[in-house]
Amino acid sequence: MQSVVAVGTAGWNVPKAYADQFPASGSHLARYAQRFDAVEINTSFYRPHRVSTYERWAAAVPDQFRFAVKIPRTITHERRLENAYEPLAQFLGEVAGLGPKLGPLLLQLPPSLPFHAETAGAFLQRLRRAVPGSIVCEPRHASWFVPNVEAVLADLRIARVAADPAPVPQVTSVNEVDFRGGIGAAIGQAACGGSVVTLSSINAGANPAMPSICI
Repeated sequence: MQSVVAVGTAGWNVPKAYADQFPASGSHLARYAQRFDAVEINTSFYRPHRVSTYERWAAAVPDQFRFAVKIPRTITHERRLENAYEPLAQFLGEVAGLGPKLGPLLLQLPPSLPFHAETAGAFLQRLRRAVPGSIVCEPRHASWFVPNVEAVLADLRIARVAADPAPVPQVTSVNEVDFRGGIGAAIGQAACGGSVVTLSSINAGANPAMPSICI
């Protein structure tokens, strides 16, 4: 399966310095969606959004646009993947408002959270059963970067995020590439190809079961 590369940023507010590179009319999201075909919703990490809010966002963008949504910190940082099924069900019910425009769900874990099969492994299995679409995981504890955990993620069709700068060794199966920078950095990468040139090698190593790569 050939991967589809979707380029976007975390959030869609258009800075004044780059306003002339976007359409003049419409909401920030509608204007943003004329230049990019993906975005990461990271406000979901801090607070829940109504289903109607997700529906409104989905209605503001073209059909091919995709939203990557960060899983709430209640699940990842506060409950640390334990006894988290109730808030997970609530979150999944909310993001269902995006419909077919829902892209990968981002599971970003705290650096202090090691991999334990009885907690993390069980949570990942539950998450995969509940989510038919793309899931990407950004672990930041060294215990997640060993062959047996790689095998668990592969079996569950959960890809890993490659962050730049990387807090961990290079990953071999990537489906979300996270460059740290704002809209200006993303515009520069898309326009000049300085960073996008390297995506051919990343694309070649992507998990074929997960067709979307968001940057």
